[in-house]
Amino acid sequence: MTTQQFSLDRFVEARARIRHAVHKTPLMGSKALSKWIGVPVYFKCENLQKTGSFKVRGALHKVTQLTQEERAKGVATISAGNHAQAVAWAAASVEVPCVVVMPENASPIKVAASKSYGAEVILHGDAKAAFAKVLEISNDRGLTFLHPFDDEEVVAGHGSCALEIAEQLNEVSSVIVPVGGGGLSSGIAAAMAVLKADVSVWGVEPEGAPSMHRSLESGNPIQLDSTHTIADGLAPPMAGRLNYELLATHARGVVLVTDDEIVYAMKALLERMKLLVEPSGAAGLAALLANKIPLEPDAPVVVILTGGNADLIQLSELLSQNS
Repeated sequence: MTTQQFSLDRFVEARARIRHAVHKTPLMGSKALSKWIGVPVYFKCENLQKTGSFKVRGALHKVTQLTQEERAKGVATISAGNHAQAVAWAAASVEVPCVVVMPENASPIKVAASKSYGAEVILHGDAKAAFAKVLEISNDRGLTFLHPFDDEEVVAGHGSCALEIAEQLNEVSSVIVPVGGGGLSSGIAAAMAVLKADVSVWGVEPEGAPSMHRSLESGNPIQLDSTHTIADGLAPPMAGRLNYELLATHARGVVLVTDDEIVYAMKALLERMKLLVEPSGAAGLAALLANKIPLEPDAPVVVILTGGNADLIQLSELLSQNS
C-alpha cells in the first residue's frame, strides 16, 4: 500500500471499532520533570491500558477485521511479551483460538499473563528463531498470522492513540514514541500527519536494538543479526517495511538511548510520578532526559509510556544497580 491510504477517516473508523473495549488512557503532566527538561512535558499512560500496554489497540483492531472462516481456524503471533498478551486478550474477547510463540528468554511474567488470557504459548529459541517457528505453525495449522507491527490494521488501531492525544492536549508540539518494530510509532506519525501536520513525531530505540534507526540511515528496512537490551519490547531484530515507510515519510527521526539512560528514566517516573513502567516504556523519557531530541521553547511535549509490564525481580536488580 502507499502511505497516502491512511486517511483521517481510517483512523477514526479504527478507533470506533475498538473504543468500547480499550481504555482512553490518561494524559498526565509533571511539574518536576517539565522543569528538568525545560518544556511542558505530558505522559500518555499506555502503561495503564488493558493488558498493561498499547498493544491491545492494534491487536483488537486486527482481530475485528478477520473473516468468519479465519476466526474459526484461529490466529498465531510472535512476541517477546506485550503483543502476545494483547493478541491473547483480543482473541479471547471474540472467542478466537490463539497460539503465541515467544522466545525462550521471554519474561516469565509475560508468559504467564499470555497463558492466563487463554493463549497456547510455545517457547522457541531467540526472537529470530521464534519468528520462523510461528510462520511454520501458522502454515501447518491453517492459522492466520498476526504480525506484531508490519500490518495495516495493526497500525490503524495504534493510530487511535494519536486521536486521543490530540483531544487531550490541543497545543501538543512533539510526540515521543519508543520504537520496536515500529507499529505504534508509525501509527502515531501517520495519524498526526493527517490530524495535526505541524506536530513533530520522534522515535526512540535502544542502542542495542537499532533496527529502525539503521533502516532510516540506509534507506531500506533492515534486519539485525542480534539485539542486546534490557528493553525486550524494543528488541525485534527487524524493522517493519510498512512501519519504515510511514516513519520515513512522516517522522522527524529515530534517536538512540543506552540501557542506563532507560533505567534512569524508569527511576524518575517512579520517584516523581509514582508510575511503574517497564524498560521499553521509559525509552521516550530517557531520550528527553539525555537531551537527544531538539525541542522548541515552551512547546508542550507528549511522551508515550508504552507499557507497564515490568518484571519485578528485574526491576529490583536494575534500580539497585543504578541507585
